[in-house]
Amino acid sequence: MNNSPLSTLRSPLDLSVATYGQVKDHPYAFAVLPWGATEPHNYHLPYLTDAYLAHAIAVDAVEKAWSAYGVRGMVLPAIPLGAQNPGQREQPFCLHARYETQKAILTDIVASLHTQGITVLVILNGHGGNSFKPMIRDLAVDYPQMLIALCDWFAVEPQAGYFEHKDDHAGEMETSVMMHYYPALVALETAGSGECRPFNIESLNQKVAWAPRNWTKTTVDTGVGNPAKATATKGKRFAEVVTDKIAALLGELATKSLY
Repeated sequence: MNNSPLSTLRSPLDLSVATYGQVKDHPYAFAVLPWGATEPHNYHLPYLTDAYLAHAIAVDAVEKAWSAYGVRGMVLPAIPLGAQNPGQREQPFCLHARYETQKAILTDIVASLHTQGITVLVILNGHGGNSFKPMIRDLAVDYPQMLIALCDWFAVEPQAGYFEHKDDHAGEMETSVMMHYYPALVALETAGSGECRPFNIESLNQKVAWAPRNWTKTTVDTGVGNPAKATATKGKRFAEVVTDKIAALLGELATKSLY
């Protein structure tokens, strides 16, 4: 795959660089909506990491779906508005988007696509704090002709076997994939260790129940997971498998009925 985000090869499949003249005469079977966040990612990754990665993964997967399965899709511009934990949203320039805000944005996008006759939408989520399932259920009532699917790209393939340290936020996996797609945006030499502090309540650590983590009490450098051993080679190997799987998903959604 050509890793340049402005590649002319990508233009007809990537709305961030496509022109009307390139797309107006082509039928599109589906759209992919990358959705990230604007938040600190340790000291070495940009605030828009989740949006950058969701977009890059989406473009590679859509290119593969076209090449391998003959289905044409469009990658929409990435949404950089994510839901944030307490302690994270107080950090400089971290942007917290409420559930209602995210739902309003998604609803308008779905309404636009529905009007244009595009009935398959995949939300490619790059931020663990986002929660789209209730929104999708509501939209399925309002737009029964639409098929809206949710894919957390970072959960498509287990990290084990690719990385030495499990990544929760700005750790080895995210850093490696950023080094693969956007090496100029990674300053690994400035990274903190990503050391984190668990809850004092062991039942929460064991996932008996869930409560939001206070980010300033959980982590020193806003990261959760050590990025020290990240490499572009690891990121490429992981991204290739993830985008292969997502491309297969897109191929099936575009050519098969659900039932």
